[in-house]
Amino acid sequence: MRHLARRVLVAAAAVLAVLTTVTTPAQAAAPASPAVTFTNPIAEQRADPHIFKHTDGFYYFTATVPAYDRIVMRRATTLQGLATAPETTIWTKHATGEMGAHIWAPEIHFIDGKWYIYFTAGWSNDIWRIRPYVLETSAANPITGTWTEKGRISLPLDTFSLDATTFTHNGTRYLSWAQHDPAVGNGTNLYLAKMSNPWTISGSPVMISRPEYAWEKVNATVNEGPAVLEKNGKVFMTYSASATNANYCLGLLTADATADLMNPASWSKTPTPVFKSNDKTGQYGPGHNSFTVSEDGKSDILVYHDRNYKDIVGDALKDPNRRTRYQKIYWNADGTPNFGIPVADGVTPVRFSSYNYPDRFIRHWEFRARTEANVTNLADSQFRVVPGLAGNGTVSLESANFPGYYLRPKFNEVWVEKDDGTTLFDNDASFHERAGLADPAAVSYESFNFPGRYIRHYNNLLYTQPVTTTVGRQDATFYKE
Repeated sequence: MRHLARRVLVAAAAVLAVLTTVTTPAQAAAPASPAVTFTNPIAEQRADPHIFKHTDGFYYFTATVPAYDRIVMRRATTLQGLATAPETTIWTKHATGEMGAHIWAPEIHFIDGKWYIYFTAGWSNDIWRIRPYVLETSAANPITGTWTEKGRISLPLDTFSLDATTFTHNGTRYLSWAQHDPAVGNGTNLYLAKMSNPWTISGSPVMISRPEYAWEKVNATVNEGPAVLEKNGKVFMTYSASATNANYCLGLLTADATADLMNPASWSKTPTPVFKSNDKTGQYGPGHNSFTVSEDGKSDILVYHDRNYKDIVGDALKDPNRRTRYQKIYWNADGTPNFGIPVADGVTPVRFSSYNYPDRFIRHWEFRARTEANVTNLADSQFRVVPGLAGNGTVSLESANFPGYYLRPKFNEVWVEKDDGTTLFDNDASFHERAGLADPAAVSYESFNFPGRYIRHYNNLLYTQPVTTTVGRQDATFYKE
């Protein structure tokens, strides 16, 4: 028996030696796009949000208000600051006639030295006579400027049309919008046209998308709310589909940056929604988005609305509780955007990339924590850094797609498990966030319950272990992204 026990001890010592001495590459690769975090929601009862980052150092924010009767705006030097920035009404609907009802989806753009707002409106005596309109001001600060009505954007087809957005590509300005064409069928399609000035299209529009999949036609046959993001040699256009309830979701069109955008064949549609309701995080009907960038310009930010409940009493358009929210956009290895899931209210999650394997991220797989490259199921690799369950200045790392589940060691293996409310779990799932052991700009996590043990990777799995070697310090260092 003593011989067996000795063999077990020798074997255990050999395993520990391997874990602490195996050489791994030291790459010290700080991420090009460091973490940005927000606290959601940003604005209650603000739908169809649009944010423009200007060269004056301010973000300008506008959105649909539940009364559908005015256009509001606020500004701040930070994205989070927009949550508490004062709001000003910069334009009010007409008392009678045109532009007298359904003031929807305002967008603010700065074009050739002037500010423009694109918005949708109906007539006071015909509220579903929905068309796109433009306002203009030359004021430096659009919130205090005097706005001139440039009028309705004239479209060849005079039918229900909304959600106009504008963008430039290769020196050409385009307008994209949603419109009903009786010849096509029920619902709204997405169109694209070139522009001769900020309120006038030129040439003939082309239809670049129509609802064709089942998820685009739930309770309503809808493609609307286009928004454009260019990156990695591609032009990406998100759009919203289905009715404005829990079925509302985002679809994605993609074109090569060198393609003729006016050729419908240049655009391909992703066959599944790229952003949709999530029961686990309690977020429903995410859609009508816009894009902006972080303060340092290194991260792309998704701006969108949703609700924090699924069931709506009555007409969804009369429910006032769509809220503006933010999330960081991540990018797949193939250069396509990964929006993940609409995360839970509160602080937004981050990803943790390995110091010495910078293409690998901490993720969970069947609840075992590991490091892995190219995690396309983004939420598996996202964690909220929240106040530690054990207190005492600690933090806990909560799974983004399993709220209430946390990283914790079990026999020194790291798993994602549900909080069972015990003191043992609280202590196991709490860590001291330290400056990175291999790079002070990064982070390392020391176990609260087992001081001196840190989260580290070995053979792509995560453990908590004492860290005494250079390799160990590298394995226990992670960058927030």
